[in-house]
Amino acid sequence: MATKRQETPVTRALQELEDSRTSVRLRAAMAIGTAPDPCLVAPLVERCAIEPEFFVRDMLTWALVRHPVSVTLPVLLREVRSERAQARSQALHTLSKIGDRQAWPAITRTLLCDADDEVARSAWRAAVVLVPEGGEAALAVVLATQLGRGEQKTQRSLSQALVALGEAIEPALDAAATGDDTRVRAHALATLALLRDPDAGFAWALDEAKRVVALGGAPRTDDENRADR
Repeated sequence: MATKRQETPVTRALQELEDSRTSVRLRAAMAIGTAPDPCLVAPLVERCAIEPEFFVRDMLTWALVRHPVSVTLPVLLREVRSERAQARSQALHTLSKIGDRQAWPAITRTLLCDADDEVARSAWRAAVVLVPEGGEAALAVVLATQLGRGEQKTQRSLSQALVALGEAIEPALDAAATGDDTRVRAHALATLALLRDPDAGFAWALDEAKRVVALGGAPRTDDENRADR
C-alpha cells in the first residue's frame, strides 16, 4: 500500500509559494524569511521572476536578504543574465538590498542600458549601491547616456541615481547639457539642479530645465528659485 509523503516545512513552503492566493504566497515568503533555509533560495529567486504582485515580490526579496550572502549571491548573479525581464529586474533589486560589492562586476553596461525600463531602473539603483569607491565618475558617464530616456518616472529614477553619486557626476552632465538633443539637455540640467538643491523636486526641476532649453538661456540663480517658492 502506498504511503502518503510526509509534509515538511520546506515542502509546505514550496507549495504555498505557488498558491493561487496572494495572501498565502505572502505568508509563505514571510515564513521563509523568518526561518531561513538555504535550500529555498533558488525557489525564492525563481518565484521572483514570475510573481505578479509587487508586495509579494518585495517580501520575497526580504526573505532572500535574510539568507547568507554566500548562498544568495551566486544564484542572483546567474539571474541577472536571464532572458526574462522581471527576473533580471528583481535580481538586481535584491542585489541592491544585499549591498555586497562582490556583485559589482555583474552590473554591466548592457544592464545599465537595458531596453526594459524596469530592468534599467533596477540596474541604476544597484549600481549606485555597489559601485566601488572612486568609480563614481566612470559610472556617471555610462548613466549619462540614458538621459532623456522614457517617461518622467524613468527620468526621475535616473536623476536620483546620478545625484546619489555626488559631485562626480558634474563633468558628464555638463557635457550632456551642451549637446544637440534638447530632451537630453533638459534632463541633464534638471539633474544638475537636483544635485545643487535636492529638495527642489524633480518635476519642478525638469519643467524649469525645459523652459531654459526652450529659451536658449541659462538656469536661474538659487536666489531667483527661492523667490518663486
